[in-house]
Amino acid sequence: MSDKPNLIVDLTFSFSLKIIAFTELLESKRKFNMANQLFRSGTSIGANVREAQGAESKDDFRHKCKVAYKEAEETEYWLSLCKHAESYPFEQTMLDDVQSIIKILGKIISSTKN
Repeated sequence: MSDKPNLIVDLTFSFSLKIIAFTELLESKRKFNMANQLFRSGTSIGANVREAQGAESKDDFRHKCKVAYKEAEETEYWLSLCKHAESYPFEQTMLDDVQSIIKILGKIISSTKN
C-alpha cells in the first residue's frame, strides 16, 4: 500500500476506531446484540475499502467498494435504530460520518463504471 494519503481509506479507518469505542459503550450498557451487529458492519466498511486497494482489476475494485457500501448502509441502519430506541446511546456525529462515507463510496462506484 502507498504512503500517499487516501481519503476513503483514512475516513473508514478513523470510523472503525469510533465504532470500536461506541460498541464498547453499548456493551457497558449491556446492549450486546446491537454492539455485535454494529461492530461487524462498521469495521467491515474499512476492511473492504482496504482490500479494494489491492484489487486485481477495475471490476474487482468496484465489487469490493460495493461490499463496503452495503456494509455502510447496514451500519447506518443500526445507528438509526440507536437514535430512535429509547434506552440506547446515540452519537449524531457517527451517523453523519457513515452518511458521508456512503456518499463518497457511491461516487467512487459510479466513477469506476466503464
